[in-house]
Amino acid sequence: MVDLPKKKVGIVACSGEELAEGTVTRLAALKVLEHLRPNDTVTICLPLFLAGGEGDRAFARFYPTIAVDGCEERCAARATEMYSGKPAASIVVSDLAAENGLEKPQGCRLLNQAGLQAVDLTADRMADRVDELLDKHWNRRAGEFVEIEPVAEPQESKQATCSCGSGIPVQEIQVDGHKVTLVALPLIFAKMQADGKTPSGEIERELLETVRIYNPIPDGADEVYTAALLREYQAYYQQQEVPA
Repeated sequence: MVDLPKKKVGIVACSGEELAEGTVTRLAALKVLEHLRPNDTVTICLPLFLAGGEGDRAFARFYPTIAVDGCEERCAARATEMYSGKPAASIVVSDLAAENGLEKPQGCRLLNQAGLQAVDLTADRMADRVDELLDKHWNRRAGEFVEIEPVAEPQESKQATCSCGSGIPVQEIQVDGHKVTLVALPLIFAKMQADGKTPSGEIERELLETVRIYNPIPDGADEVYTAALLREYQAYYQQQEVPA
């Protein structure tokens, strides 16, 4: 196993601007990211995600994500599942508002009272899902987590952070003539080199299985992936061995 960054939850918010519910998703996500759970969440940019942002897609493949959609179209949830895997949780503002007897939110730029209530309701639901995914327990009365070791956190104001800066390294390699992006491959190579494992047939199975922990390997593709990984590790190993 390699030492990956601290586990956090990614928030994928709907980017629809033609509906008031789309505004609700963005404001609710911002509330969670900056105020309710700033140390446990990062934002995943949906347009960049759809355009092929590997940092965002890598994060969503490895860490749990919450898709927050304005309506039943579920664009954020469907995009996450298409490119990275089914989100760990899915919230739909229109459903949540109906379940709690709220009027339909109105106003794309300036929300009405029902819209503001929907923001708070959606943000609270997101925060609850974050706690569940990280196995934390929030005491609403005390305003703090319980049954976990306290962690000293800086007191300065918080800002939403992006998954593309989450520190999860990815590397693109050629596998059987196709470009494939693999999560954590640079860390895997570094650890194996630090452990004194030379690029040879003796470590090819270990290399493949370690990569498989963090990345899906298609059925029947073990042989071509093994050859590609061993080739890339050999190049990495030789580069590290060259004296500065």
